[in-house]
Amino acid sequence: MGLSQTLLFYALVCVHLGVSQHYLRLRPSPSDHLPVPDLKEDPDPEYDPREQDLAERTLRKKLGSNFDPNFMSITSPMLVNLSAPDNQVKLQGPMPNEIKKLDLTETPYGKRVKVGKKARRKFLQWLWTYTHCPVVHSWKDLGVRFWPRYIKEGNCFSERSCSFPEGMSCKAVKSINKIFLRWYCQGFLRQKYCTWIQVQYPIISECKCSC
Repeated sequence: MGLSQTLLFYALVCVHLGVSQHYLRLRPSPSDHLPVPDLKEDPDPEYDPREQDLAERTLRKKLGSNFDPNFMSITSPMLVNLSAPDNQVKLQGPMPNEIKKLDLTETPYGKRVKVGKKARRKFLQWLWTYTHCPVVHSWKDLGVRFWPRYIKEGNCFSERSCSFPEGMSCKAVKSINKIFLRWYCQGFLRQKYCTWIQVQYPIISECKCSC
């Protein structure tokens, strides 16, 4: 399944009914742009869930096994960056083949040079670290109309170019979907009907150095 098929989320659409107020409609739509941008919500508190609609026991039952404490929180966590600084990032897994198989003995002019095993190993390790694209996690408050309202999002490291020479950048190549509850209202004023529905929220899970 392609990236564009898996990065599914939704758009919030405001509809004006004559001289009446706006109401929100939830509609899934594909997106290749992650992380998900901040949503534009109707500021009217009439569209917020009431205290009785936020009963944790009821909402946990409705969300079921989709509740993932590794990526969602009911109470407010510290909204800070959760990843180590770039110079402390631990590389995971084996060295990529495209780096491991680099021939450092051949120059662009066809002349071969001698490179010791130790020097080669150190250079390839440096190159791997320099081109590595970690997923940087941080907590985000989705607001009272989501449950749980806090999500741990992923972002691709973007403080510098990931290529040598410079020019390429870290971009998302994979994502995972987490299920949240969304407070969804139809109609307006006293005629509106609101309930919790399940929605998919895509989270970046892997980044790679790309053009």
